Amino acid sequence: MEQKREDPYFNIILDSIADGVFTVDNDWKITSFNRAAEKITGVSKEEALGKLCYEVFHASICEVDCALHNTLKSGKSIINKTIYIVNQKGKPLPVSISTAILRNEEGNIIGGVETFRDLREIVELRKKINKTYSFQDIISKNYKMEKIFSILPDIAESDSNVLIEGESGTGKELIARAIHNLSRRKKKPLITVNCGALPDTLLESELFGYKAGAFTDAKKDKPGRFALAEGGTIFLDEIGDISSSMQTRLLRVLQEKIYEPLGSVTPSRANVRIVAATNKNLISLVDEGKFRQDLFYRLNVMKIHIPPLSERKEDIPLLVNHFIKKFNSIKGKEIQSISDNAMSLLMKHNFPGNIRELENIIEHAFILCKGDIILAGHLPEQFISAKAIPYEGKELKDIEKHMIYEALKRNNWNKKETAKELGIDKSTLWRKIKLFGLKNTD
Repeated sequence: MEQKREDPYFNIILDSIADGVFTVDNDWKITSFNRAAEKITGVSKEEALGKLCYEVFHASICEVDCALHNTLKSGKSIINKTIYIVNQKGKPLPVSISTAILRNEEGNIIGGVETFRDLREIVELRKKINKTYSFQDIISKNYKMEKIFSILPDIAESDSNVLIEGESGTGKELIARAIHNLSRRKKKPLITVNCGALPDTLLESELFGYKAGAFTDAKKDKPGRFALAEGGTIFLDEIGDISSSMQTRLLRVLQEKIYEPLGSVTPSRANVRIVAATNKNLISLVDEGKFRQDLFYRLNVMKIHIPPLSERKEDIPLLVNHFIKKFNSIKGKEIQSISDNAMSLLMKHNFPGNIRELENIIEHAFILCKGDIILAGHLPEQFISAKAIPYEGKELKDIEKHMIYEALKRNNWNKKETAKELGIDKSTLWRKIKLFGLKNTD
């Protein structure tokens, strides 16, 4: 880059900037390198000057998607794109970069400038926040979920049967996996069976196995899921869908700890812990005569109820960030966040499909998103009708106001309990009540 010698303040100004700054000429050679750039990269100004920029930064986008190259080619600046560079010690560092074109007094392009901000503290803070709100791969800051987190270790240690209730897509299998991983059986298998996906005849052979000759196609012995789970845990998902005859067979396993493979005359002993799950109300099925009462009580030694996502909307931003990181890894993208507009649309949605539905929505957005921020237009069609897209700033306040008001009503306007449910300080709640003018009209 051409510098005017008569400008003695150029380097002083450059070195006073907290962000790293470097410039390149049209041959991609570094022409200036400020003090913050030295500090972040560990590379001295003397070492950097005259080198090609990729020789200094070794960034994740240098070879295939160079930000400066794209800016010089398109004429469009890039703002706050997160990438990784490699410092002098060979360690990857997260930085946020911005780029612009440099022109001389005649308007001719003479190179480019890039600024970069060290994101290590922000990344570490996010890790701490994520760790605070995650438990055995389950992500939540909802007070009901935190109560579940607090008792899961004790439930796991007990080795008793567990019944998990919750709507489809709420993460019942994650709870079952957490129970297994926290238990003394964690070194043995966790075997999952979807009871609702198989007819009785197949479910019986799937659970208990069969002996050679038990039926026409049984050429050799096949162990069932109980045998495969020996010493570990078997997770029986959608237990409310099994037939009366299968309920009877399962009851025998729970009572006597034995089962008989199809075609066998010798019972097999089962050293297996049972964790069952259902999206149905088993007590209602018992009252209707559709589910055995004695089997229900055998399964219901410890019961865990998982609230639907519509009752824990404070978890939506956490889950969105989790799925963004997940799909970045799977799909090789570098999407950084979601716009306030898109997030407000998600916060208004009731999610009948719960967490699984939210995951599918983010995957849909990943297919359409070509930049680094998910926008409202990247969401599925039902979110982006003319009536659905709100005024961004106003909507977020309206959502917050609604959530606080509903929480107050649920807690009979008890400020302490409401603040606890929302995960905020009591003084913050008082300030929000005053800000939004919330009053108890009941």
